[in-house]
Amino acid sequence: MKVFSRDRRGAVSPADELREELGTLAEGARGEDCDAARRALLLRHQIGVAELESRTDDSGFVEPVAAPLGPDGLPEVSPTELSAAVVRGAILGRGCLLVRGLVDSAEADRIALGIERALQAWDAVEEGGEVECGYFEPFEPDPRFQLHQRSWIKAAGALWMADSPLLTEEVCRVFDEVGLARLGGEYLREPPLLSVQKGSLRKVLPGTAPGWHQDGQFLGGVKALNVWIALSRCGDVAPGMDLVPRRLDEIVVTGTEGAPLDWNVAEDVVSEVAGERGVVRPIFNPGDALLFDEMFLHTTAAEETMPNPRYAIEAWLFGSSRFPAEYAPLAL
Repeated sequence: MKVFSRDRRGAVSPADELREELGTLAEGARGEDCDAARRALLLRHQIGVAELESRTDDSGFVEPVAAPLGPDGLPEVSPTELSAAVVRGAILGRGCLLVRGLVDSAEADRIALGIERALQAWDAVEEGGEVECGYFEPFEPDPRFQLHQRSWIKAAGALWMADSPLLTEEVCRVFDEVGLARLGGEYLREPPLLSVQKGSLRKVLPGTAPGWHQDGQFLGGVKALNVWIALSRCGDVAPGMDLVPRRLDEIVVTGTEGAPLDWNVAEDVVSEVAGERGVVRPIFNPGDALLFDEMFLHTTAAEETMPNPRYAIEAWLFGSSRFPAEYAPLAL
């Protein structure tokens, strides 16, 4: 793959030229044009590689502004109240920010149906059957990046967004329309990058084994903002999320007695860390979003008695200055 970098004299770079081409593809790629969606996905990867090759020094985060608390005791705002400064204030205060109705519920329903079609297409690929164009096509990145976890991702009820060219463009369109692309850049104070490995489309079944964790345990010293968007009602009739509503500045001890796996935090440790506020399980409706970073302690809230699966988007935005090593980048 040809890799592009910025011109040292400040001239228009090949990466900028690629962004122009990406813009011209947007309309077709965000419909049912599989070829346009594939080309757009490749362009996003090439631009992401170029951003990493020309990365600048870390310029820190946006200055925080205090966020109001909702009825769950979590910082909560409407889409019109959402800003990068409020996100930063909420994360530094209680670890996360809840945004009600960020995405239109009909849009959320459409993406959830797309996830179902993509997972069915994955099954068809494995069974040697006919596959619906553009819904599941395993992404092949630049050879320097290795993708090793597809079987684990599927076992967890998910697929990488990059393995569905049509859904990648659908999600990127939504992020642009609701202002998440702009907000990510303002929050990180540099252009946000997605990654193949931390951009997933999820269908979580009732009874899925939970595991308390902080993503920073795996990601290391990154500069990140996670965007988690519910595509179906969850927290009561479908698996939701259990959250510890406080800011943590260190990785909590894992693998102690009672922890399901060595990377999980045991329940007694979670209770101690949560303190008097305790664990919170919000009810999410389609289109509600939760924003947090790599230090946030959380788990899937899934019980056998829940009648429905939960559909969701999970897309981590990274600053190129501290992009996780070995992850394959995608421009947003």
